Amino acid sequence: MENKIKCVAIDDEPLALDVIEKFCQRIGGIELSVFSDPALGIEMIRREKPQIAFLDIEMENINGLTIASQLPEDTCFIFTTAYLEYALEGFELDAVDYLHKPFAFTRFQTAFSKALRRIRGNMPEHDQGILVKEEYNNVHIPLTEILYIEAMEGYVKIYRENDVCTVSRVILKNIGNQLPEKDFIRIHRSFIIQRSKVRSFNKREVILKNGKVLPIGRQYSNDVTAQLS
Repeated sequence: MENKIKCVAIDDEPLALDVIEKFCQRIGGIELSVFSDPALGIEMIRREKPQIAFLDIEMENINGLTIASQLPEDTCFIFTTAYLEYALEGFELDAVDYLHKPFAFTRFQTAFSKALRRIRGNMPEHDQGILVKEEYNNVHIPLTEILYIEAMEGYVKIYRENDVCTVSRVILKNIGNQLPEKDFIRIHRSFIIQRSKVRSFNKREVILKNGKVLPIGRQYSNDVTAQLS
């Protein structure tokens, strides 16, 4: 069963909603509802309590800052607007991020990753995980199961406990953005490991608790040593 992130986007410009919809499709694993009528969007938020809201600020009948102040406690929000002068007020309302139109996919992806980290921070530890696409399926992987992640050409392999491996078409950097820095360490341009799965290490390699030996890249050596010591 798919475990999608429930999102809503409110913007009185249909073209802006089209951009958000396309970007969410590229990321995958998102159930998105879009509204050009803010009143309908607010009604949906109150009823469904989505995890993330994308809010325009300057709309004809209502200000996105007003909507943000009325959101359920568990709904985090990202502003999408052409007006930079609202940035400070937006962050004072505890916005996850502020996307200045027109924004690129990579910038949107960064904001979405920030929102995911905040959502995980509010979840019980046993529920925390990442959502990746494997072929045509969305796969939820609990963080506690991840041993290490290996980069291939345009793909990653996520090695998990019990000899499970999930392959997803995404780059290592984007997976790394979804992982809590306190638990995961980049040790090589091709590898990210989970700190708690390390059995021993030296300046050249890491040995995981399952016996797997992974190299430490020269440029990562000092940082890895400092973090694992």
